[in-house]
Amino acid sequence: MAFGVGQPVTRKEDPRFLTGRGRYVADIDLPRQTYGIFVYSPHAHAKIKSVDKKAAEAAPGVIAVLTGKDWVADGLGTINPEAMPEDFGGPKGHRTQHHPLAVDKVRYVGERVALVIAETEAQGRDAAELVDIDYEILPAVVRATDAVKNGAPLVYTESPNNTCFTLRMGNVDAVDPAFAKAAHVTKLDLFNNRLNAFTMEPRGCIGDYDVREGRYTLYTSTQNVHGVRHGLSHAILHVPESQIRVVAKDV
Repeated sequence: MAFGVGQPVTRKEDPRFLTGRGRYVADIDLPRQTYGIFVYSPHAHAKIKSVDKKAAEAAPGVIAVLTGKDWVADGLGTINPEAMPEDFGGPKGHRTQHHPLAVDKVRYVGERVALVIAETEAQGRDAAELVDIDYEILPAVVRATDAVKNGAPLVYTESPNNTCFTLRMGNVDAVDPAFAKAAHVTKLDLFNNRLNAFTMEPRGCIGDYDVREGRYTLYTSTQNVHGVRHGLSHAILHVPESQIRVVAKDV
């Protein structure tokens, strides 16, 4: 069978990888390329009282220092859940709206609070240390089981008990009497570990805007170029997909 499902496929990409000819995002250098360095939250839960960026803006090579409020002022969109139960006839829940830069509050250690754009990576890293952020530290919990207890700190005030939604299935009128008549009832807690995908190389991206054509090009380490373009178009930039090109080299 020439093209059977499950037939081994000979790898063709190995020679260029083994000889250093792979091309990742970090290998791309555009004319007049600048560098973005993030300032991350050291707190798991805190209000952002103020962001003083004057010293960073005055540092050598710095082009701009941006915050979440700058993002909102520019009218850019948010990253929202791809799907919720209510989209398929289920109960309504709290739809989070995630800004790439925290606006008024940080909700986890490492959340991005500010972005320093500089002529070189070294200049950006030096300036990032000059951004002075005043936090009001709030209570936090580590375990999900503690987060859903009464009185636990709320990640989103609009989501009581830190519960996004409650999804129930089955016939409660039939189940409750069945348990009442059962000779023995066993109760147990089940813990499901979180599963996620991680890249072997750091997630990188380079954005290029052609002011004459009004077109955006994004080079990024992704395996879903069409999904990224759709999200940028409809959720973030609010421009037609035809104005956006997403390029994935080696991943």
